[in-house]
Amino acid sequence: NTVKFKDCVRIGKKFKIEPFPNEKSSVILHQYTGGTTGVSKGAMLTNENLLSNLIQVREWLGVSIGKENEVALSPLPMYHIFAFCANCLAMLSLGVKTVLITNAKDIDSVLKEFGKNKITLMTGINTLFNAMMNHKHFDSTDFSALKITVSGGMALQIAVAERWKEKTGCDITEGYGMTESSPVASINPVDGRGRLGTIGIPVPSTDMRVVDEHYYPVPVGDVGEIQIKGPQVMKGYYKKPEETATTIRNGWLCTGDIGKMDHDGFFTIVDRKKDMILVSGFNVYPNEIEDAMIHHPKILEVAAVGIPNEKSGEAVKLYIVKKDKSLSEKEVLEFAKENLTGYKVPKEIEFRDELPKTNVGKILRRKLRDQ
Repeated sequence: NTVKFKDCVRIGKKFKIEPFPNEKSSVILHQYTGGTTGVSKGAMLTNENLLSNLIQVREWLGVSIGKENEVALSPLPMYHIFAFCANCLAMLSLGVKTVLITNAKDIDSVLKEFGKNKITLMTGINTLFNAMMNHKHFDSTDFSALKITVSGGMALQIAVAERWKEKTGCDITEGYGMTESSPVASINPVDGRGRLGTIGIPVPSTDMRVVDEHYYPVPVGDVGEIQIKGPQVMKGYYKKPEETATTIRNGWLCTGDIGKMDHDGFFTIVDRKKDMILVSGFNVYPNEIEDAMIHHPKILEVAAVGIPNEKSGEAVKLYIVKKDKSLSEKEVLEFAKENLTGYKVPKEIEFRDELPKTNVGKILRRKLRDQ
C-alpha cells in the first residue's frame, strides 16, 4: 500500500498549481485538536496565528538561548501543535539544533541523547518526565548542560517538578495553551521568577481573563473559565460554524479550562470543565486529587474520574499504576484520607498495568469514564 515518489510527481503534473495566498489572514494549517474530551475538530490557523506565536515564544526565551551550541530535544511528535510551534518553528527560526525522538516511549533512547548531544533545552509533558525519572538509567544520565525544561500538554504535578529539579538541577517551566491558540498562551518566566503550580503569565500581545458562567470577569483569586484573546487565536473550526461561534465570543477564546489568577497576574489551572466531578453539590477537580495521590511513594501513575453514586450524585474513582507491586487498596485509602477532604476521598480504586493515553502521552480520562 505504498506509492513511489516518482509516480506522485508524474501524476501530479496534470494538476494546475494555484499561487498560495500570502495575506495575514490566509489559513495555512488545519491543526486537529487532540479529542481528549470530545470529537476532534480542525482548528484553522492563519499566517498571522503561527507567525505571532513563533515571535511570542522567541520573545519569552529572550537571552536565555544563545546563538551557538544550543541543542533542543523534541520527544513529542511534530504533528502535535506544542512540538510543531516550540521545537519546529521557534527552534528553526533561532538556528537551534533540534534532536527528534521517534518514539518517546523508548525512554532508553531519550536518556541516551543527553549524553550524545549535550541537550540544553527540552520540551515534554508530565507523564514523560515521570517515566524518565522512574527509569533505571535516569540517575546515571548527564544533565549538566540542561538549562531549560518546558512542560505543556497536561497539568504538571508538583511532586514530579520538585523531583526533576532535585535530580537534574533544572526547573521545569510550565506553560499553557491549546490547539486553538497556536498553541502558546501563557508560560512561566525563565529568569527565576517562575512559580511552581502555575501556568505563568500571558505571552506578549496576549490577554487572559477568568469569567463566570455568564462570561463576566470574576474577582482576582476566584475560580472560573479561562479565556484568551490575542493574534494567535485561531480563525475558527473547519466547516463547523456553530462550534466556532460557541468557542470564540467577542474575540475571546473560551478554553473550557477552569482556573484562577492571582494579584501578580499568574494563572493557575484547576481542571478541565468537562472533567469536573460533582459530589453532593461540591466541585471536585481531578487534577487536585491526582496531584495529592502521586506523592505516595508506591504510585507511578494515577487518574481520577467521576462515577455515578446514589447518595452523592457522583463519586471519585481512582485508576492507579503501581510503582511497587505491594501497594494495597487499604494503603491508598489511608493516604487519601490523610491528604484529601472527606468528600474527595475515592469510593472506588482500580489497579491497572497501564492507563490509556494519547499519542503524546496525555492520560485519557474520557476513556476511563466511558469504560
